[in-house]
Amino acid sequence: MATTSTRFETARQRYSGVAISLHWLIALLMICGFYLGWIMTDIPGFTPTKLKYFSWHKWIGVTVFALAVIRLLWRLTHRAPPLPDTTTAFQNAAAHAVHGLLYLLMLAIPISGYFYSSSAGIQVVYLGIVPLPTIIGPDKVLKAALRTTHIWLNYTLLACFALHVLAALKHHFIERDGILGRMIPFLK
Repeated sequence: MATTSTRFETARQRYSGVAISLHWLIALLMICGFYLGWIMTDIPGFTPTKLKYFSWHKWIGVTVFALAVIRLLWRLTHRAPPLPDTTTAFQNAAAHAVHGLLYLLMLAIPISGYFYSSSAGIQVVYLGIVPLPTIIGPDKVLKAALRTTHIWLNYTLLACFALHVLAALKHHFIERDGILGRMIPFLK
């Protein structure tokens, strides 16, 4: 369990407002995108609702990709607050591995979805206004492989997300070291 001074020091070493905003905006968009992906594929046939959900899913993916690039650039130019001295070497390595994988997935999932749409012969038109270039043409074999890749990357994201949330809750409720408060400023 962390001491009072450790909690105080950790609480003082918060992420910047930009980092916090990007973290929560991207998290919210990814949850919405995952939810849409989950329900849209269960809608039978080709309905206006299904088409609308597919469009929204793609727009979310493009937005997540753009925000993830901004977040990655921000992270490369702004150091994260250090972990408390009470953090074990294993926890430190696990945190870095999961964070690295989350960054990779924030980029890889939208890219795989974009290529999946292209291989299906469907152009992505961002917000129904901006047509994105089609990089690859229709290809049934590639389409099947990219669909599978997109799905498994999302399940990997779900597992990493669960680990990330569980670790944050463990730090907050068990270790009480103030780590969660670095990303949620109103927590003490």
